Amino acid sequence: MGSLHLLSLSLCFLLLFPPPSHSSRLPDIKRPGSVIRMKTGGYSVSFDPTRVTQISWHPRAFIHRGFLSDVECDHLIDLAKDKLEKSMVADNESGKSIESEVRTSSGMFLAKRQDEIVADIEDRIAAWTFLPVENGESIQILHYEHGQKYEPHFDFFHDKNNQQLGGHRVATVLMYLSTVEKGGETIFPSAEEKIPQPKDESWSDCAKKGYAVKPRKGDALLFFSLHLNASTDINSLHGSCPVIEGEKWSATKWIHVRSFEKSLDLPTDGDCADNHENCRMWANVGECEKNPVYMVGSEGSSGYCRKSCNVC
Repeated sequence: MGSLHLLSLSLCFLLLFPPPSHSSRLPDIKRPGSVIRMKTGGYSVSFDPTRVTQISWHPRAFIHRGFLSDVECDHLIDLAKDKLEKSMVADNESGKSIESEVRTSSGMFLAKRQDEIVADIEDRIAAWTFLPVENGESIQILHYEHGQKYEPHFDFFHDKNNQQLGGHRVATVLMYLSTVEKGGETIFPSAEEKIPQPKDESWSDCAKKGYAVKPRKGDALLFFSLHLNASTDINSLHGSCPVIEGEKWSATKWIHVRSFEKSLDLPTDGDCADNHENCRMWANVGECEKNPVYMVGSEGSSGYCRKSCNVC
């Protein structure tokens, strides 16, 4: 886990001391200014560390103001809004996705590099986190209406089945696609805050139970679920407070300790397979037609549920 240690440590020092570049996926730092440029996937993306504020050391957590533009936020919502299904959680014993009142939002997954905007966001996340694009899951778009929430939970896994798919989730990037009038804060009940956070009546009661982040359109929250030695960090416990006024849209990117693409072993053209345990259920509720890029695939990219969608 030495490389993970170096990558995470570089981030903790606000990316001022990056590791030397040995491949096209590592950052190519150029100054003028403080912008970090990274070549990945044939594109050059930039990231400005001066917009990053560290909010906690346990867990390691950072806020990037204005990570997404309004146009990008609106685009992600448009891709998802007619394809939402009830959000699921992973069962601690079996690892299977199940319904639970712990999580009451609705959501859907985009396909990796679904379009140019999605691909650019994924590359920018890699530039910020110093973690390879291929270690990330597909972006999940979530929608929380009045009263909807996600009780405090961990993003690392308790079951061995999920750990086989790229290992533990080492980092989470949570992007806010809308500003919530009241409520909907991301809460860290066990965080050792770096910046004192007095709270007035503009915060929900839920948000007063730990360090909290208000959802503001375009901002992104990065936190690590593992320590630098790759052990799980119990201080990374986090949740989404109930929405009180307005609605909350967010986009989540989970990043694993190793390649998530290779471990999924996605089918090549001509192969017929499902690569998610919920494929049959999703197909039965019409996802093959509503979300064909993720389910079936597009030119140059195989879908996750080709067998259940009867395309092979």
